Amino acid sequence: MSVEPARLRESPWRLLKNAAGTPRDLANKLGRLARAVSAYADGASLDARLERLVRLGYVQTPPSRLQLVVGSADMLRFWISPAAADYYRSKGIDFGFHQVLRFLDDPASMVDPTGFLSSVDVIVGHVLQVVHANPAYDLQLLESHEDGLEELERQTRAMLEGTHPRQASIGAIVEDPGYHARLLTYVQAYRDDPDAALAPIRDNVANDPYWARVERTFGTLPAAMRYFAKMPSTPLGAARHLLFVRKFPEQLAEPSA
Repeated sequence: MSVEPARLRESPWRLLKNAAGTPRDLANKLGRLARAVSAYADGASLDARLERLVRLGYVQTPPSRLQLVVGSADMLRFWISPAAADYYRSKGIDFGFHQVLRFLDDPASMVDPTGFLSSVDVIVGHVLQVVHANPAYDLQLLESHEDGLEELERQTRAMLEGTHPRQASIGAIVEDPGYHARLLTYVQAYRDDPDAALAPIRDNVANDPYWARVERTFGTLPAAMRYFAKMPSTPLGAARHLLFVRKFPEQLAEPSA
């Protein structure tokens, strides 16, 4: 029988305290945040990441940096945030408070929606702290880092064993007691055979035709990159898209399997 997670049994003040950690923890987190923000100026690292994704077969036509910006904005406003808000609403959990806890646990994980500029530890921490609609995107992204998948498996095991350094802070966020066990099963299957591994789809996405359509576009790295490559390639076109496209453009959605 699973134990009710700390996220559901602790008081809000206790959750805030656990997510924030000690003053030293907070200082380290601010340092990680500064490094994450500074990565935006490191074009060489971004180009190297995209080149590796091309070699892995996850990208056919690399989008321009402007297309990445516009595409990541769409992914955030049409997929990540609204699908998550829908999920937490269905669980009776305040989404705003959830975001506060996430920020206190690791602010660096919230400044890079695509993850292209994030370190392995930031990506892994993000996967561990959020019940993902589809973790396939992040596992594919981790393949562009040396030992990225191995680190995700190691840290997921540590969460299940109760030995992870961020056990208390991540525990203050994750509301699903079975999430990390499902994640570990998926990571192990993915490392054995990525094509055969079945990603655990979050229930609000699996049970809703609209979210299922959006997930086909943003839930995996290859599909998301195809969407990004369709974005406007000029500053004027990008501005028009961001100003006037106010809902998910169904005409750009990935076709059904």
